[in-house]
Amino acid sequence: MKRALISIFLLGFLAACQEEVQIAKPDAMHLTPEAAGHYCQMTVLEHDGPKAQIHLTGNPNPLWFTQVRDAVAFLRSPEEPKDIAAVYVNDMERAESWTQPGADNWIDLDAAWFVIGSSVAGGMGAPEAIPFGTQAGADAFAQENKGNVVRFDDIPTDYVLGAVDVSSATSATMDAMQGAAQ
Repeated sequence: MKRALISIFLLGFLAACQEEVQIAKPDAMHLTPEAAGHYCQMTVLEHDGPKAQIHLTGNPNPLWFTQVRDAVAFLRSPEEPKDIAAVYVNDMERAESWTQPGADNWIDLDAAWFVIGSSVAGGMGAPEAIPFGTQAGADAFAQENKGNVVRFDDIPTDYVLGAVDVSSATSATMDAMQGAAQ
């Protein structure tokens, strides 16, 4: 009886210890020419604008997204996995340009400020959720290119999951972003 109680105590203690073990958050990965968009399977670098990477628990390779909007849609979609370890987006405040959003200027999704509803379309021609490392950077972009500054939780689900008319994408997209990182 005494042996059984000690065994139960030890098992409970070990279980409690295991619950405290946290898996380290993976670092953002360097964007390479081999990265393919999760939904389109096209080379991510072939598209302009900000990108995103989602790390799933237990998967050493991130899922890449040609538009931040697509990553937000992935996170909001009930059909997609929910074992998210980390999500990173390009900080467009530190981007060289709209055509060169950066391979290493990643920020945590929850730390970003987003401009939605701007006159600038994303890399796939759809409305974009454009991430910035500071509210001031997002405010400046929104003032120049219209749109609203929001945090991730305030991006409307229908903004990323709703139907898109890409015929309205204008050539002003690249022009508007030429100075986004300057």
